[in-house]
Amino acid sequence: MNNFPKANSFDIDLVRSKIMGPNPLKLCEELLHGADLAQGSRVCDLGSGAGITSVMLAREYGFDVYAVDLWSDPAKNRAFFRRMGVPDGQIHPVKADAAEGLPFEPRFFDAVVSIDSYNYFGRDPRYLGEKLLPYVKPGGKIYLSIPGMVRDCHDALPERLLVSWTPEQLEYVHDMAWWQAIIGKTPGVVIKDMHQMTCTREAWADWIACENEYARGDRAAVKAGALDYLNTIAVTLVKG
Repeated sequence: MNNFPKANSFDIDLVRSKIMGPNPLKLCEELLHGADLAQGSRVCDLGSGAGITSVMLAREYGFDVYAVDLWSDPAKNRAFFRRMGVPDGQIHPVKADAAEGLPFEPRFFDAVVSIDSYNYFGRDPRYLGEKLLPYVKPGGKIYLSIPGMVRDCHDALPERLLVSWTPEQLEYVHDMAWWQAIIGKTPGVVIKDMHQMTCTREAWADWIACENEYARGDRAAVKAGALDYLNTIAVTLVKG
């Protein structure tokens, strides 16, 4: 996928002011390419951050979106959603800790989308089955875009990664085989697809072009060649 009409409909300065890592709009658009979700589907944007992916899911896909995040301010996100022209009834900011489960009724969502955040809470083998799957309808989908490694190298971390990140920070990043093993232990869910995403370098380029301290901090490793070791993993799951 080489062009991003939905992601590119957003003003670049707005994107740079809202993103917290590799461009989540492009990651989301590639992740959902070919997804069979109808307009009006009730979708959880899990780990939604400042809410720009939630706006895209509502405005560009027509979903009924619940923007769930622990660290963002729901009132601030609500004001942002209104500035972006999304009706209050179509997008709902919710403050919640994904690691502790969600404040919704069982089988509430048609789908869950999580961009660049699942690796913070989903590494526990029990998480998916106990804390997330109960909120998804039977036959519902879970779409994950996970920061990954081409191959796990925690036993001998390359210097190019350590230019910007500590070994403790890199513990959140694993390869596809690692994630397949973790997710595969979960009963009641089928791995429909898992593959390496194609837009990783483009998404990172958008991020390190930002002028905030976190982007500047990551820039050194990327320029040193860290992306030879890093990728992004797309996962599509179906609840049985």
